Amino acid sequence: MLRFAGLALFWSLLTVSTFAAEKKPNVIFILADDQGSVDAGCYGSDDLHTPHMDSLAVNGVRFTQFYSAAPVCSPSRAGALTGRWPVRAGVPSNCSSEKGGGGALPNSEITMAEMFKAAGYTTAHIGKWHIGYTEETMPLAQGFDYSIGHMGGCIDNYSHFFYWNGPNRHDLWRNGKEVYESGRYFPQLMADEASAFIEKNHDKPFFIYYAMNTPHYPYQGEAKWLEYFKNVKYPRNLYAAFIASQDERIGQLLATLDKLSLRNDTIVIYQSDNGYSTEVRAHNGGGNSGPYRGAKFSMFEGGIRLPGIISWPGHLPEGEVRDQMAHACDWMPTLAELTGVALPQTHLDGRSQVAVLKDGKAKSPHADHPLHWQVGKGNGATWAVRDGDWKLIANTRDTEEAGKNQNFKLFLANIAEDPGETTNLTEQHPDIVARLTKLHEQELSP
Repeated sequence: MLRFAGLALFWSLLTVSTFAAEKKPNVIFILADDQGSVDAGCYGSDDLHTPHMDSLAVNGVRFTQFYSAAPVCSPSRAGALTGRWPVRAGVPSNCSSEKGGGGALPNSEITMAEMFKAAGYTTAHIGKWHIGYTEETMPLAQGFDYSIGHMGGCIDNYSHFFYWNGPNRHDLWRNGKEVYESGRYFPQLMADEASAFIEKNHDKPFFIYYAMNTPHYPYQGEAKWLEYFKNVKYPRNLYAAFIASQDERIGQLLATLDKLSLRNDTIVIYQSDNGYSTEVRAHNGGGNSGPYRGAKFSMFEGGIRLPGIISWPGHLPEGEVRDQMAHACDWMPTLAELTGVALPQTHLDGRSQVAVLKDGKAKSPHADHPLHWQVGKGNGATWAVRDGDWKLIANTRDTEEAGKNQNFKLFLANIAEDPGETTNLTEQHPDIVARLTKLHEQELSP
């Protein structure tokens, strides 16, 4: 009897051990909203408080040439979630912030959530959506098992109302149903929801799309952080307080992983969706593009070259930097390779960065696959191509300072030699202009 009991215990332990070995890593995709190119300590800012964002770089790999999929919210999110250039994914510009309004990621597109769900993951959207405000385009219809957040471009972080276009309207939804949490600080609501989801699903693989409403306007940093930064020049003080409030909640999210001993079993990605805002609603600035020209809405580097970090302790290098080009569309194939899940059977524009992550000397997958951006459609569309060191922009503007706001029909720069894009080389290199224009037309023109 003891022998059989011992065998039963052995097979029980073996089954548990096998399951643990086969359990796929969890994935948390943290997306900041309007965070500037260098607005974290690990990217060089010495006037902000970002210890938890920085910890991801300490425990992971930080890209110095990481690009978002667009310089504005909705296309950027569509590209990151589908692995496809946003215009190809059906989101050429911002989607409506009004229920039933126009513009959305088509339901036919396959999202990262659908990819993970097909592989047995439990999936959650927490935070901002802004890529569809109809029942068939909201998160539950795009691969998410659970959703809590706002469907439009932004909300007041206490009332959860959208105040910036038309009549003021409430925008907070749980699983497609409107809910009311008036007075509850939205960054804290997000952190609480994420922690509860992790607690509930910690024994099986999960995917969380943690899309923050920060540091997008309205700047609503907490009182303690406003006091902490009171001697910082306006509007940087407001922005810095909001960033610190954001960072504190990221710390709470990471603490939940640590409490459940999940940090080494969880891949965490961090990026910003586009450059910092210089809109009047954002006090005309507050963020920082560092050495790069431009900000939100601009195809100059400051609009699209942003923080991009991936952390998976014990599995990927830690505390390392990669200078190779990387793009938000790369996350889907990169995560598929790291987790061993099947990629969707569709054309992807992103390329896996796994070789680069594991070896700092590996060639960028974009050495042979140029990067493309486009916002809008038709002749007036803003677009850019980067092939090697050369980058060509069409129909963009410098949004970093209200006084600059110059429009450029075409702008050519060698990013290796001139990362600040100070000199337009179109007249000196018409052959390169023609070549990059042709690349754009072959890739994205109808």
